[in-house]
Amino acid sequence: MSKPNARQRILAYLQTHPGVTAGEIGRALRVTPANIRHHLSILVSDGRAKALGERHGPGRGRPLQVYGLGDAAAGDNLSGLADAALFEWLGRLPPVEQDSALQVLAGYLASSAAGGQAGTITRRLALAIERLNALHYQSRWEAHAQGPRVLFEHCPYAAIIAKHPELCRMDKILLQGLLGVEVTQSAKLELNARGLPFCMFVV
Repeated sequence: MSKPNARQRILAYLQTHPGVTAGEIGRALRVTPANIRHHLSILVSDGRAKALGERHGPGRGRPLQVYGLGDAAAGDNLSGLADAALFEWLGRLPPVEQDSALQVLAGYLASSAAGGQAGTITRRLALAIERLNALHYQSRWEAHAQGPRVLFEHCPYAAIIAKHPELCRMDKILLQGLLGVEVTQSAKLELNARGLPFCMFVV
């Protein structure tokens, strides 16, 4: 039984049997508890499974850990909720007021960035990238003759960006707030050499 297949079987079992122990999973799938625990540790670390608590076994030994699906495997409706909230809130604002609303959102996202606009541009870029990556942008910056370029190699709002292109304006406002300078978006969900979408801002 290959490792990926083993983990898929464990996840399928957890989906219909929440709150089970490694031993119970092992018996159901005919795999040793040690093997199951190995796969569970990986599934827990990447968020597809989670420990739900402990249960006392039939004997007087240590309590047994019970497991269920993690949030990454169970799924959610956050994109649907965000879509509805943005439509209800931003969609009702006249265009002239939308940028003010986006400024508020960007300010909230940037609020925990350490250092803010202090220091050299290199220092500010490093701090901005750190904050953006905490927000799942998979960003980086690179030097260029015409000025630094900031690349977003993942869109955290990919599930709703087609319906809410105004979030690209929020990204620009967010980056400007982190750097303290004007930026220009030069690429929007274009494909790089590997065929993956990216956005780019020129500082």
